[in-house]
Amino acid sequence: MNLTVALTGMLPGIVLISAALTAAASAALLWSYRRAVLRSMAARAAPATPSALPSGGAGAARLPPLEVVNVATPTAGPGASPARDRVARSLRRAAWVYVAGGLAYALVLSTPWMVLIDGGFAHTRLLFMTVAYGWPTVLALGLLLAASRGDWLAILGAYFALLAAVSAYALAWNAELTVRQVVVVWLITNGAETVLLLAFLNRRVRAVGPLVLAFMLVGVTGAFLLVNLGHANMTLLAAFVMLGSVLGLDAVGTLVLIHLLGFAAFSLAGWWLLRWIGRRYETKRTSDQQLTFDALFLLFGVGQSISLVFQGWGWIFIGLVAFAAYKLVTWTGFALVGAGRPPQMRPPMLLLLRVFALGRRSERLFDVLAKRWLWAGSIGLIAGPDLVTTAVEPHEFLGFVGGRLARQFVQGEADLERRLSQLDTQPDPDGRYRVNEFFCHADTWQPTMRRLAGASAIVLMDLRSFSRTNQGCVYELGELLSAVALDRVLFVVDASTDRPFLQQTLEELWQRIPASSPNRSLVRPAARLFEVQGHSAAMARPLLALLFAGGRDPAAAGTAREGSIPAEAPR
Repeated sequence: MNLTVALTGMLPGIVLISAALTAAASAALLWSYRRAVLRSMAARAAPATPSALPSGGAGAARLPPLEVVNVATPTAGPGASPARDRVARSLRRAAWVYVAGGLAYALVLSTPWMVLIDGGFAHTRLLFMTVAYGWPTVLALGLLLAASRGDWLAILGAYFALLAAVSAYALAWNAELTVRQVVVVWLITNGAETVLLLAFLNRRVRAVGPLVLAFMLVGVTGAFLLVNLGHANMTLLAAFVMLGSVLGLDAVGTLVLIHLLGFAAFSLAGWWLLRWIGRRYETKRTSDQQLTFDALFLLFGVGQSISLVFQGWGWIFIGLVAFAAYKLVTWTGFALVGAGRPPQMRPPMLLLLRVFALGRRSERLFDVLAKRWLWAGSIGLIAGPDLVTTAVEPHEFLGFVGGRLARQFVQGEADLERRLSQLDTQPDPDGRYRVNEFFCHADTWQPTMRRLAGASAIVLMDLRSFSRTNQGCVYELGELLSAVALDRVLFVVDASTDRPFLQQTLEELWQRIPASSPNRSLVRPAARLFEVQGHSAAMARPLLALLFAGGRDPAAAGTAREGSIPAEAPR
């Protein structure tokens, strides 16, 4: 078989089949992972022991009434929120690093158009192709910066405005160039790869998509190679035919068998690759976001180099060279940015508590927080059915695939102490912090919640859909009133919240707080509510502004630290 034909036929097949298998396998694995986690959550780590809601107010002087107030969004101002300013700086730095890496990637892929096309170097052609090959950078910036649909539209609008301007410039310089040609070139360059991205960047499978895609690419490559080896080696082909005959397979069945054998053989290499990626993640040499962007650029690089094979089979490697250029520039960029980043003594941790039944509403809130808060500090949460597949990290997923899911669960007080002492509070190479997710059995989530609340700079509790059925949330409310300063707690509510029951619950629990509570001496205690109206995406900016201000309403009387997150999380 002609090498050019083999490459242009086999490579697209490998990419297409791998992407399709990634979508199906990721969904199936996450479904299985979710079921396994929920089963373990319902189990107990030890024999049942009675537990009670916090108490301690008996016999003490009656406390002043607890006000339940809605908080306003803080007014932005110079230096009003160091955390917000730090996030903005970190995002700008990361964006510029990815722009630089994407520019290096696009320039490498534009090189063949200067070498292979008649006329040699043409500045208009270089400019247009660089912008066209910059499309994956735009997608990366959207994933990095966009916290709402409006943000996505702004980023995409800016790119296509730039593309239109560059195209108009090229059309003015080249009378033979047509608008149709410009559109066709852009679609050939980016169309198929953009569609394939849905296989692993869909919100439902994004957490594990890059890992599964890496495994599938290796396995499917093995399947294709073994078939081609059989075509080229008659002795090997005869052995496959004999094996198929022994198993009672016809010609089609034997062909399928050969593909499966090749996939299985290369799957060992695929598993080694996953373990290698997992080790890099555990040792903080890469982040989950970097893994996603690496998969994005690698997929585009392989796909965009296929059509160049007709100019010579060696050009198939130009996509890998472009990917290597992107990695080198981003690695260098983040190393330089990290060296100039002022250290935080102890970055703040946000504890996210919520009604587990929120489902996709929890996912959208988590996406909002992950986009912004993780550039200021870490997020702590207890695994639940709503976020169990959204917040899964590479090492957790690989532990499940390797049969080590039980190791992720808190087994008792000693194990909890060990995990708390190992909280991940250091940034990844790109400056982003991680989610500290705690997997708890039915009898370990309460002590875990108490300890996490005490270790967090601020607690955000999502009480949308809260009602009398949410007794776990009632317990958490009692613990927050008893052990966490009210100016560090913010509650999210909406029209689905049973407000009368919430008010009644807070008032009853307030009168039971112990004498040791940090809220005991408050003259005008207030539980702060942030009310969401309309689509949850609308809450992104005002909620984040409140969180970066420490959850406080600047119009209310406060302390000297009011208006910013504590530099160090309380121990």
